Amino acid sequence: MTLSSAAQRVLKRLEREDAEERRLGKPREERARQVAPTTGRFLYALAASRQGCKVLEIGGSRGYSTIWLASAVAPGGGAVVSLEHDPSKAAAWRANVAEAGLGAHAELIEGDAFTTLPTFDARFDLCFLDAEKEDYERLFTLAREKLAPAALVVADNVLSHAKDLAAYSRARQSDATLVSVTIPLDRGLELSLLRS
Repeated sequence: MTLSSAAQRVLKRLEREDAEERRLGKPREERARQVAPTTGRFLYALAASRQGCKVLEIGGSRGYSTIWLASAVAPGGGAVVSLEHDPSKAAAWRANVAEAGLGAHAELIEGDAFTTLPTFDARFDLCFLDAEKEDYERLFTLAREKLAPAALVVADNVLSHAKDLAAYSRARQSDATLVSVTIPLDRGLELSLLRS
């Protein structure tokens, strides 16, 4: 993996902060709610395998997964566009991505994804969906219009929030225009490939 020492340092700090917030029992809306480190490495591997990969991240939080993704795409000239609606998390995202030295490879769009996403002209090769669970279906529909042929969509929390997201996984797996599988890694990922 090609993670700079600055990126590694920020990731480790964010992991410590996340663990401490969980230990203290902070309300979920106040926590970073970031992916586990193994999911970060999985996202890195997916993004790094696509030359010039353009990534759409829906739910950037404080930038933990963004740093994994931007580190992966930077060597090949790719970029990450991250969406985040919470102003305090957006401010932390900017600080963390800058400290990791990845500002040239990641852009934050602040605001409601239902408003910002339809305005995009770009086509993305990879979409990482990690937002409010009740919004996944609508966000997938919006994001799909912005995806390139043979793009990948990775949705987080499909096993940890199975009650809310089982229907999302079933819908992806029954869609003949996709190849989709549930990956039992960490909190559960639904990996969907758009058939070209």
